[in-house]
Amino acid sequence: MRANGRPLTTTSPTAVRNLGILAHVDAGKTTITERILFATGAIHKRGEVHHGTTVTDYDPQERDRGITIFAAAVSCTWSGHHVNLIDTPGHVDFSDEVERSLRVLDGAVAVFDAVAGVEPQSESVWRQADRHGVPRIAFVNKLDRAGADLDTAVASIRRRLGVVPLVVQLPIGREDSFTGVVDLVAMRALRWRADSAGFESGPVPEPLREEAGERRRLLEETVAELHAEALEEFCADSRLRDGTLARALRELTLRGDGVVVLCGSAYRNRGIEPLLDAVVAYLPAPTDMPPVRGAANGAEADGAEQERAPDPAEPFTALAFKVTATATGRLTYLRVYAGTLRKGAAVLDAATGRTERVGRILRVQADRHEDRQEAVAGDIVAVIGLKSARAGTTLCAPGAPVVLEPPTVAEPVVSVAVEAARTADTGRLSTALARLAEEDPSLVVRSDAETGQTVLSGLGELHLEVAVEKIRRGHGVEVVVGRPQVSYRETVVRGVTGLVHRHVKQDGGAGQFAHVVLDVEPVDEPVFEFRSTVVGGRVPQEYARAVEAGCRDALAEGPLGGYPVTGLRVTLTDGATHSKDSSEMAFRAAGRFGLREALRLSTVELLEPVVEVTVSVPEAGVGGVLGDLAARRGRVSGRQAEAGTAVITAAVPLAELFGYASRLRGRTQGRGVFTTRPAGLAPVPASVAASVTGGPPAR
Repeated sequence: MRANGRPLTTTSPTAVRNLGILAHVDAGKTTITERILFATGAIHKRGEVHHGTTVTDYDPQERDRGITIFAAAVSCTWSGHHVNLIDTPGHVDFSDEVERSLRVLDGAVAVFDAVAGVEPQSESVWRQADRHGVPRIAFVNKLDRAGADLDTAVASIRRRLGVVPLVVQLPIGREDSFTGVVDLVAMRALRWRADSAGFESGPVPEPLREEAGERRRLLEETVAELHAEALEEFCADSRLRDGTLARALRELTLRGDGVVVLCGSAYRNRGIEPLLDAVVAYLPAPTDMPPVRGAANGAEADGAEQERAPDPAEPFTALAFKVTATATGRLTYLRVYAGTLRKGAAVLDAATGRTERVGRILRVQADRHEDRQEAVAGDIVAVIGLKSARAGTTLCAPGAPVVLEPPTVAEPVVSVAVEAARTADTGRLSTALARLAEEDPSLVVRSDAETGQTVLSGLGELHLEVAVEKIRRGHGVEVVVGRPQVSYRETVVRGVTGLVHRHVKQDGGAGQFAHVVLDVEPVDEPVFEFRSTVVGGRVPQEYARAVEAGCRDALAEGPLGGYPVTGLRVTLTDGATHSKDSSEMAFRAAGRFGLREALRLSTVELLEPVVEVTVSVPEAGVGGVLGDLAARRGRVSGRQAEAGTAVITAAVPLAELFGYASRLRGRTQGRGVFTTRPAGLAPVPASVAASVTGGPPAR
């Protein structure tokens, strides 16, 4: 059974589903996306990740490495609904791609390995979705693998994610003999044919009827505990009707009170059609989401807020979440939240105040595009013609300006120095780096003031490797790359109170006068906070904002090693002005130099990025792995055995993990594997800090 893949004629937001596929690396996200496109008729031949023939992994590096690196958008139709789907990366180094995607999605399918259950990056992307309030359903994949068990995977979901799983399917067969599922909502059996050309629906097999009845009863009881209407019916009739159960499952999913769990084997094309049915039945349409809120442009200071409902008749409002350069031009990916965008229309870039014209509107199918005349509320499309829009930019109708909250950008943790192998290519390298930073905001390019080198910073070694390779392949520039360096931070351990700084300059003509009194104290989070407690108008509000801007300037270089400073609160407690010589510029300078002086007088320590490392290794290799982790300043936090394999969890400084992959393979004869995820910042031991900063240990 396959759906008609022809485009829908309706443009109603109620018939749209915007979802992402989220999971740990190698859980099967891209294979599921490929099977969805095949099942819906969007493609007519299934591609394979290991053959490099999938639609969404179209970049040469993705095909070479066999992993998803860049979030790719595709679309298809199913049961009268238009499905916009984003296949997201699973590797931790590309978590910023996931963050930008989640910012514009309405729902998601979280994929879990039926053998491994919830893996580290699975948990990380789940927490990302929590922050964005994205409703999810779960798909337990690879049920055909040896050791696969749905109940074990579901227990892992309940334990690791702290959610209530609502299992709506029962597998028919185990491991190699897995052939189908029992739908516990409709109480029917779905069996896939050996040629994977479709499935057959029939009654529940006799050997499974009793177990299916028990599981349906358990599902009804769980739903009744969470849903008032279902509880009322269950108490009255001791059961739930199919319609009531389906409606309750949808409402629980939208509220985040439960997670519908399905299962299958994407590689064998089993379980995809019911998954699509669940996407339509349980995940939200754009109209199920609350109106998007943004600041009225120019009125952010007084907190003015505007709402835009997902209605084609509302003023046009969209968020750019991805920018790529292709042979056909600069593509800007948009999520349209409200209104209608027509080809040739003028739109306002709320960040720059510039008005630009949309040349083309494209329905995106990974690296293939289809022209459209318009896009309406709820759509995800790409446009050509915008020159200034960046990821996070709000685009809106010129007559109804609004600024939406942009996606957060992760702080880079690893840096490398890059330079062109040939002097003649220096200009081309600068252009390539600027384009990389434009496409991926988590890549930061800067010039080192001491060495004059160009430094590229990102979220991990692989992130930087991919970026450098993109320069080589995409721009034809041969690059010389330095050794990776960790992005350290500095923080205040003990601050100062009542630091007085006077900024006075008189060089003829108008002078500069600013007098500030600052308190500096540490805060627990790696953030910067500023507040003013000045009373009586001694420092006007506009000057206080200038002091804050100056303090932010001072955070760029700390007193220990010139690393950025974080984890502190600055309070402006007093100050004075001059009737003629005071200005915002003078107070900004006072804030900058005053905080620099305060930091020199404070007790400051060095922080380093730490990652949680999960190592899977044969029991015989545990001793060597533990010893190596200890030598890398790792702190083991957990260890458990699973079928002859030990799983070790440890917090390890990122600086100590360079080259760990090859070392682990050597210690375990190639049988050990590891994954990482960010675990924040931690103080650097004094002896190590001295070697990093090139000076004596911090006070």
